[in-house]
Amino acid sequence: MTFDANTFKASTKDQWNAVAGRWNAWGPLLDTWLGPATETLLDMCEVTSGSAVLHVAGGSGQDAMQSARRVGPMGRVLSTDFSDELTRIAAQNFEASGLKNLSAVTMDGEAIEVSGDPFDVVLSRVGLIFFPDQLGSVRSQMAALKPGGRVGALVYATPEECRFFSDPVGVIRKHAGLPPPAPGTPGPFSLGRPGAIESLFNAAGLQDIQTRKIDAPVVLESASDCLRFEKESFGALHQMLSNLGEYARTAAWKDVEAALERFETEKGFIGPCVMIAASARKGD
Repeated sequence: MTFDANTFKASTKDQWNAVAGRWNAWGPLLDTWLGPATETLLDMCEVTSGSAVLHVAGGSGQDAMQSARRVGPMGRVLSTDFSDELTRIAAQNFEASGLKNLSAVTMDGEAIEVSGDPFDVVLSRVGLIFFPDQLGSVRSQMAALKPGGRVGALVYATPEECRFFSDPVGVIRKHAGLPPPAPGTPGPFSLGRPGAIESLFNAAGLQDIQTRKIDAPVVLESASDCLRFEKESFGALHQMLSNLGEYARTAAWKDVEAALERFETEKGFIGPCVMIAASARKGD
């Protein structure tokens, strides 16, 4: 079957609109799981007091709030996402946080259009990997930057390094009779192979490309908690099972839980995950 970017984007948008509230409810886990890696990315992109930061595919805004706390009242942060529901929730989170230096707008991450002064930094946390036109997105991000500004991305490493998610995906593909994704197809591990994110940034014309691997395990009390997190938050998994009947779907989820149970330890569930933080500079 030929990959259709427009159909993929429409389906992905529907999935995120459907799970937005449940994804946001896992905000404390997102902070403990991805928060430290995000801080590393902010360091690599030289986000500091007074910086202007644009977040692409910002979801319900957890990473944007990290930026906002760092840039302080003299800085500004704009969080964008193509999901109307995620953007609405992000705006609510920002108001509840009491932070006055950030806002949220709905925007396609492949076609960024911002008014006013350009940004010092443009960031994407686990978002760029799902864009059909990743090069177009990076170029669009660069257009929103000041000369010398930096683009940053946080992406999953290889499936072998991120088994908290790749093992469930493998189980579901087997149950649903789905083939492996074709090369070049957007998805969670599309930029995880060695050199992939560097090649993308280089093709966009970025300079001073830096990458760093970060161990970021998913830590929960049990495998059943991780199963609930993935069932509630990752709409793509449900989409993969959509052609199966209820009995077959139940059997698939049971096998997913069994796969996750391999990562239970005396200290609870520790799901293997490695992130890649990447940063690069726009020319002067």
